Amino acid sequence: MKIKFLVFILFTSFIGFSQSINDYKAVIVPINFDFAKGINPYRLSTMTKANLIKAGFQAFYENDQLPAELLNRCDLLYADVKRDNAFLVTKLFVEFKDCYGKVVYTSETGRSKEKEYEAAYRESLDMAFLSIYGLHYKYSGKTAITASGVASTAAVTAAPVAATSVSAPVADVSDPNLLYAQPTENGFQLIDKTPKVVMKLLKTSRPDSFIAIKDGIQGSLNAKDNQWFFEYYQNDKLISEKVSVKF
Repeated sequence: MKIKFLVFILFTSFIGFSQSINDYKAVIVPINFDFAKGINPYRLSTMTKANLIKAGFQAFYENDQLPAELLNRCDLLYADVKRDNAFLVTKLFVEFKDCYGKVVYTSETGRSKEKEYEAAYRESLDMAFLSIYGLHYKYSGKTAITASGVASTAAVTAAPVAATSVSAPVADVSDPNLLYAQPTENGFQLIDKTPKVVMKLLKTSRPDSFIAIKDGIQGSLNAKDNQWFFEYYQNDKLISEKVSVKF
């Protein structure tokens, strides 16, 4: 009886998970990783995106211009490739987080004994994706549930989403000072093309305002007039700096 009950719990848990991951419209792929230097190191971003598309997801690099129907960040999953340190073996797994930095799913760990980095990363990443293929992802048409337990307002039309989405201000992708937002546990970190962390953001109760920390200075990042502004006090004077951000 106990065994049957355990099987039932595992089965219903799996069904619940399958439904939740299918509620996300697309996946954002990072262009840099904690364990490797540079942009798209060893083609990790390229391989991750290709595998996601093969698994049935819409996938975009974090610096891509997203279509209007994907401007609500809580309708998206944020993928990251993690490396387990191991002697003579390369071990990678894929982690998916929601817009609040909460882990939604972690793949099985892929392994490779190849000595050349790119070959080892390709083999171990392909193995990790076998468990993701097994999810048989297909977008359900529903909206994702946010960390607060409220359904995100996926767009019926593009305009309402743009008005309420964190990414409402449209980033100028040609701006050489453009910063890219990466989800963290409590908000985002903004990186430049180096990549270097330029600013850290902590979420507030408003989607258009963050607590912001830059070079040891704490202020706020606010959306105004379709642009983002970093605002802080210096010598009792309010300073407002325009910041170009791609969420």
